[in-house]
Amino acid sequence: MRLRGRLLRGYGGFYYVLAEDRVWECSLRGRFRLQKQDFLPGDEVEIIVNQDGKGTVEALLPRKSALKRPPTANVDLAVLVFSLVKPKPDETLLNRLLVQVEHAGLETVIAFTKADLLPPALTDVPARYRQAGYEAICVSALSGEGVVELGTRLWERIAVLAGQSGVGKTSLLNALGGLKRKTGAVSLKQGRGRHTTRHVEMLRVAGGLVADTPGFSSYYLPEMKPAELASYFPEITSRAGGCRFKSCVHDKEPDCAVKTAVAAGLISQARYGFYLDFLHELRGRRPRVRRGAEEGK
Repeated sequence: MRLRGRLLRGYGGFYYVLAEDRVWECSLRGRFRLQKQDFLPGDEVEIIVNQDGKGTVEALLPRKSALKRPPTANVDLAVLVFSLVKPKPDETLLNRLLVQVEHAGLETVIAFTKADLLPPALTDVPARYRQAGYEAICVSALSGEGVVELGTRLWERIAVLAGQSGVGKTSLLNALGGLKRKTGAVSLKQGRGRHTTRHVEMLRVAGGLVADTPGFSSYYLPEMKPAELASYFPEITSRAGGCRFKSCVHDKEPDCAVKTAVAAGLISQARYGFYLDFLHELRGRRPRVRRGAEEGK
């Protein structure tokens, strides 16, 4: 029986494929092992199921996209999970992840957890990102606030879940999908969470697939020219056309529509501050030089 399905995870030389509403344990056809073919969670594959119920991966179908961090394929939605409190939201990490997600061309939802511990009315953090043009949902795995709303965004999507450690990502997945995955406590000394997820795998959650990724603090910025950074800040992009100079990078140039919007409160001062920090970081990077050029070839 030949089936088309979605690769959920690879582990110990076996590949687990969702097809016909069932997960099949599969091995690779020999030619894939010889070619050292790389398979990623989210890949669409064709399998042949044997009489014993085991399967063999026969074909890897073309990918729509592939991410290196985390290694996943065909993802179209990023859910960035940060807590409102305990720990406090790491907005430096959040803004860096937003740049990464924009650079990868993914749709974004920000989920602010632990809304039961700090009512959203007592913080301006979610509003800051809504003003920037992002969808920000306040959720609580304990009370159920926002869980259904977030679940509707996952329906028939392939999503990646990323964010701070210790913010309740696993608890949120359990609430969304009726799962019973192990959660980790927050360190009382450091206020940070222990990593409870060890490898990348796709989970069936709320009618979609979600890549539950190891807790990480990925502070890198993608390779780009400083002038390209503004295109990954939606609120800056929407106002850049009003600047006096087409080459304006919204730093020290006169008659800058972006700086005017910041002064008027139309763009968050905090977000603009992160933009300037990242801009100066990119300017400080040494340009990559090809090896031949270094050697004078």
